Amino acid sequence: MTEHLSSHHRAVLRKIFQHPVSHNIEWHDVLSLLEAIGTVERRHDDKVEVTVGSETGFFDIPAQKDTELEAVVGIRRLLEAAGYSEAGAPD
Repeated sequence: MTEHLSSHHRAVLRKIFQHPVSHNIEWHDVLSLLEAIGTVERRHDDKVEVTVGSETGFFDIPAQKDTELEAVVGIRRLLEAAGYSEAGAPD
């Protein structure tokens, strides 16, 4: 359920699951969402390690403010594997 998420986090979650993939999701908004639902560890190789539930993924930190298409797709897959959907969190 998304009750513990702010309305801003819920909006970012909807953008991540949007079809076609949104090209204007700001990286800091994605990080904020991921920190709210899991753990995020910045690595020294310009990547972040994200763990949501029992699922872990590694994503490149973008040079621009917007999240790259490949990262959005990867984050969507990570969230789906952890039980998340556009509607919210797993029960």
